Amino acid sequence: MTQFWIGGYGPDMDGDAGGVGLLEGEEGREPATLAYRGAVAEAASPSWLAQHPSLEVVYAALEGSGTVQAFVRNGEASLAPLGGPVEAGEAVCHLAVAPSGTYLVASCYGDGRVVRIGLDAAGRPGAATIADAATDPYGTDADPQAVDFSDVLASLAPASPVAASAEPEAPRSGLLLFDEALGLNAPAPDPEPAAPASDTDELTRRPHAHAAAFLPDGRIATTDLGFDLVRIWRPSTGSGTAATGLVPDHKVVLPHGVGPRHLVVHPSGHLHVVTEYSGEVFTLAAGEDGYWGAIAGVSAAPGMQEGLDFPSEISRSRDGETLYVSVRGSNTIAALRVRGAGEMVEPFALAESGVDWPRHHLVHDGSLLVAGQRSNAISVLDLDERTGAPRGIRHRAVAPTPTSILLAR
Repeated sequence: MTQFWIGGYGPDMDGDAGGVGLLEGEEGREPATLAYRGAVAEAASPSWLAQHPSLEVVYAALEGSGTVQAFVRNGEASLAPLGGPVEAGEAVCHLAVAPSGTYLVASCYGDGRVVRIGLDAAGRPGAATIADAATDPYGTDADPQAVDFSDVLASLAPASPVAASAEPEAPRSGLLLFDEALGLNAPAPDPEPAAPASDTDELTRRPHAHAAAFLPDGRIATTDLGFDLVRIWRPSTGSGTAATGLVPDHKVVLPHGVGPRHLVVHPSGHLHVVTEYSGEVFTLAAGEDGYWGAIAGVSAAPGMQEGLDFPSEISRSRDGETLYVSVRGSNTIAALRVRGAGEMVEPFALAESGVDWPRHHLVHDGSLLVAGQRSNAISVLDLDERTGAPRGIRHRAVAPTPTSILLAR
């Protein structure tokens, strides 16, 4: 039986989740079914979950309290606290655990902190060290040492525009396929979605760290949604709880106001970054000198509407041939092909997510599980074995205010 840990928003974040939940899937049945078994570990708004690479330990970002809590599996369907909560920062929203299992990186949306938290041999969180604060490359305190690739991005060919019809037709099957020659429209989004405001006004721009990923060469990439940055870090010396913080290496500056949110490392070593405000996917690569830069950028899907559509998660198929992007607003899943040696990306399919406000998704065993924050549901989408395109909604399961899905070890 396949099990998933489910993170969600609790009462302190205007949600209904009572802690880390359990979702179970029954295999060998057509269609496969999922059942939510309730909270198996009490926690206040565990909005993001991450797994230790070798231990049966799960880490939760408790967004409302700004802390990180570890849980150890102590039964077939239960988790127990492992140590106490560790302070990270305001609205901690993402955790990434180092492949070595000796520390994790927490990203905090509220105050922009990037925090390194040491882990002992049992996976218990210990000392937390706050990394250097971000500075706005477009502000008066801009860092002259930042690696600015704005000129490179300006030279990139934009995605082919999609002709908009006066009355877009809703798709009958919930799936849109397209190429450069087609002008198909996405399902019409909610005209007034309650969505995060863009920090495009220089007077109101604030740092909003949002995600981290470990790069093939051992360095770490983090996104800052408010300052349009991807920051590259080197791991510090030491191990476990005795290690110090992260050492700044350099920065990649993306175009003003795009809002880089989440990122995924491709098997080729390229880094794909989805932007929340502009609805794009940028591809980053490291040069011979070790500096990363943006080499391509494309709309996540034709018909993306800035201010109405807000991408959230980006993931990839196991072979790296397909990227998937959750789009809040139109409540869709965009599929993009990866071409060449990982440097070329093009959208090719758009499907209904089956939920409202798809906050997160997970690729698993030929399916895509999608967490609908506002619909209190998780949907399962079939993926085409040949093309990787979402084929339709197979199943829905009730789950309270879900925001994160993690395959249980």
